[in-house]
Amino acid sequence: MKPKKHTGTKVKRSRSDLIFDLCSDLLLGCLSLVVLYPLYFVLIASISTPEAVNAGRVVLYPIGITLEGYQKLFEDSRIWLGYRNTLLYTLAGTTLDVCLTLITAYPLSFKQLPGRKIFLGIFMFTMFFNGGLIPTFLLVKSLHLYDTPFVLVLLGALNVYNMIIAKSFFEGTISRDLMDAAEIDGCGKLQFFRAIVLPLSKALIGVLVVYYGVAHWNQYFNALIYISRDTLRPLQMVLREILIQNSTTMQVFDESMMLELLRRERYAELIKYGVIVVASVPVLCIYPFVQKYFTKGVMLGAVKE
Repeated sequence: MKPKKHTGTKVKRSRSDLIFDLCSDLLLGCLSLVVLYPLYFVLIASISTPEAVNAGRVVLYPIGITLEGYQKLFEDSRIWLGYRNTLLYTLAGTTLDVCLTLITAYPLSFKQLPGRKIFLGIFMFTMFFNGGLIPTFLLVKSLHLYDTPFVLVLLGALNVYNMIIAKSFFEGTISRDLMDAAEIDGCGKLQFFRAIVLPLSKALIGVLVVYYGVAHWNQYFNALIYISRDTLRPLQMVLREILIQNSTTMQVFDESMMLELLRRERYAELIKYGVIVVASVPVLCIYPFVQKYFTKGVMLGAVKE
C-alpha cells in the first residue's frame, strides 16, 4: 500500500488579522527607518562635500564624494594611539567587569546565604547615593590612580544594575537540585561554578560583554577628569581634541587669515561626521558576533512562570 500523503490544512485568517499584520509591518517599518536613517545620513555626509551637506542637498545619496575628512583624521598619529588605548581599556575593563559581576551575583542568588539581604541592601544603596565627584577625585588621588591607565579600568568596575540582572538569571536558571546532584558526584562549589554554571550562562555573559564593552568604548567623562597625559587618552578624547582643533575660531586681520579660517571650517565640517563613523564602526563590527547571545539574554531578569 502506498503511504498517504499528509496534506497540511491552511488556517484561514480573518480580515482583522490581515489588517493588524499590515499595520504592524508599517509601524515597524517606520520605526526602523527612524532608527536607521540617521546612521545612514552620517555615513553619506562623511563622504560628501561640506557645501552640499550645509545646503541640505545630501538626503539619499552622497554628493561630491570626497575622502578628505577621513584623510585628515587618519593623518593624525593621535588617532592610532587613541585606538590602542581604547582597545586596551575596553578589553581589560570588560574582562574585569564581567568577572566581578558573575562572582558577585552568583553567591547572592542563593537565598540561604548568611547576610544576603544586608549585602543586597548595600549594593542597592550605591545605586541611588554616591559620594560625588570631588570625594571620588580625592579618593583616586589618594590611591595613586590619577593619570594612570588603571583608573579607567577599575573605576566603576561593578555595575549594580547588571549584577542584579545576573542574580535574577542565576536564580531562574541554576536549580538547587542540579547543585545537589553535582555535590553527590563529588563536584565542589568552585568546580560546579566553572564547569556547569558558566557554560549555562553564555547568554548572560554575551549581554554583559555588550553592555560593559560599549560603556568602556564610549568612555569619555572619566578620562576627561582623571587623565592628563596625552599618551593615555582614549579615542573619544582624541577625536574631541581633533574636532576642536580644526574648528577653533581665530580673529581675522588680513586675507591670509581669512583663508586659514575658511580652511579650518571646511575641515571641521568634513571631520564632524567622520568622527562619528570612526568611533562607531568597531562596535558595529563586533555586535553581529554576540547578537545571538544578546537576543537570548535581552529578557534576563524577566518574571518567569
